[in-house]
Amino acid sequence: MFEHEYIITQPVFYLFIAFSALLTYGFFWGKRVNHRLFLSAFNDLADVIKPVDQTFTNIGGLIGYHASFITKKKGAITKVDATITFLPRQSWLYFPVSKLIRRWDRLFITLYLRQAPPEEGHLIEVKYAAFRGPKITNADRLNREKVQWGKQDFYLYYQGMKMRDALVRFIGKNGDPGIVRHIAIVPDQQRCFVFMIPRKGEVGRYFAPVYEWVPSLIPKVGDA
Repeated sequence: MFEHEYIITQPVFYLFIAFSALLTYGFFWGKRVNHRLFLSAFNDLADVIKPVDQTFTNIGGLIGYHASFITKKKGAITKVDATITFLPRQSWLYFPVSKLIRRWDRLFITLYLRQAPPEEGHLIEVKYAAFRGPKITNADRLNREKVQWGKQDFYLYYQGMKMRDALVRFIGKNGDPGIVRHIAIVPDQQRCFVFMIPRKGEVGRYFAPVYEWVPSLIPKVGDA
């Protein structure tokens, strides 16, 4: 009797050991992938911004990281904050559920402006706007039209024709949005917000055009 129970239990024990080993492997694999993505994204940002000072903070263990980049004193952009959050690759039990709910890793970038732009404007991908996208506070007071940027459809929100023209010119100079899903120029907060889906080696490539373009929205002394 006891020998029979042992024979039945033994395969279950081996399955438990194999399953535990698989989860352990998944934990270290996911942790390594997320860490590499963090380093790639924030190194790319530093290469573009060229900060005079920077700080990095871990958020909740393996959830993500926050960075603050201080820029040169005389620039149009005074500071850049960035927060990256990851899909839980280290948890193979929860990862498929999170993939369905959240879908992507996320990189939120905030540019603090020395002076507010005169008008509000947004470029937001249509699919992102429909899937848990951010609510644009002043959407009812802004003009909206659909534009094609690269192979993707975007909504273009603008307060006046000057901002519309600036956004259209930006699209024209940068034919592919790549990993960019939302650019928001918000004068009331004196900030520009950028949302990206971070991919290794691509953050700098698609953030640099935004970072170089934003200062052109700020009126120079003597401009009408």
